[in-house]
Amino acid sequence: MKSVVIEQPNQLNLAERPLPEPTAGEVRVDIKLAGICGSDSHIYRGHNPFARYPRVIGHEFYGLIDAVGEGVSPSRIGERVAVDPVISCGHCYPCSVGKPNVCKELVVLGVHRDGGFSEYATVPARNAWVIPDTISDEDAVMVEPFTIAANVTGQVQPREKDVALIYGAGPMGLTTLQVLKGVYNVQQVIVVDRIDERLAMAQRSGADRVINNSQQTLPDALAQAGIKPTLIVDAACHPSILQESITLASPAARIVIMGFSSEPSTIVQQGITGKELSIFSSRLNANKFPVVIDWLDRGLIDPGKLVTHKFAYHHVTDAIELFEKDQRRCCKVLLTFN
Repeated sequence: MKSVVIEQPNQLNLAERPLPEPTAGEVRVDIKLAGICGSDSHIYRGHNPFARYPRVIGHEFYGLIDAVGEGVSPSRIGERVAVDPVISCGHCYPCSVGKPNVCKELVVLGVHRDGGFSEYATVPARNAWVIPDTISDEDAVMVEPFTIAANVTGQVQPREKDVALIYGAGPMGLTTLQVLKGVYNVQQVIVVDRIDERLAMAQRSGADRVINNSQQTLPDALAQAGIKPTLIVDAACHPSILQESITLASPAARIVIMGFSSEPSTIVQQGITGKELSIFSSRLNANKFPVVIDWLDRGLIDPGKLVTHKFAYHHVTDAIELFEKDQRRCCKVLLTFN
């Protein structure tokens, strides 16, 4: 089989590898579609501190089960599945309190263990979630990106009367936007970005107001409109955003940080305690695959609005370069396999 292997930073090969056999408790997935995420690019470029090389990247993937290991029912062969990349131990403190996404022994497919940019992959059977016939292949491969938004919103429990502000109209921001509007019916969601084309994508996904903060500062724009956000989501992941969010937030607001910046953020504690703000962080997803599959089945979210490009997997280098360089036209890029 062919696999997309990052041998070392900036060295990508389409390698011929042996067809993997599922071990006990595993299934083998005949992969049909996979999505490119920013973390795949970071591993390719050597900017992901958790990755070890060589590595088959890819943690957003969908396909058909074509073989099972010991202890897995043969009836699962033929199932359409989306794969949760989060593999946890199940018994450490984070796992015991419902946060397997920060397990002490966390393994993420495509990061710590070979992932889904391959014609076939073996994964734990419990991580392969059945996709109903009502959900298309292209929507199925988008389950994982929407679990990121499900994890964020599950922590902060949005309310219809919230005034939500999302920093960043990339995939993380746009999935969160769709969830706030389609699932939680938040009446006012504002998206801020520096790229007009991305803001147009936000409007297509339901944003009530968009702000280009390269043309007007965000504090000025919100002050002119008399807006104090009650829920702020940082999906742009710049260290300066946290303090700005604290300043802009309404008293009793919630702020969610989604980024992995290693740069320090300078904040004024008084701004947090004076307003009694709640600050959350969110990483990966904690058992959110069935949640998102249900949303898709009920038509509450529309992943197709985010998919802008599709490439055959052997053009993966072109696909990643487009993803990295063309932020005006490109949002979600899919790879096709078998």
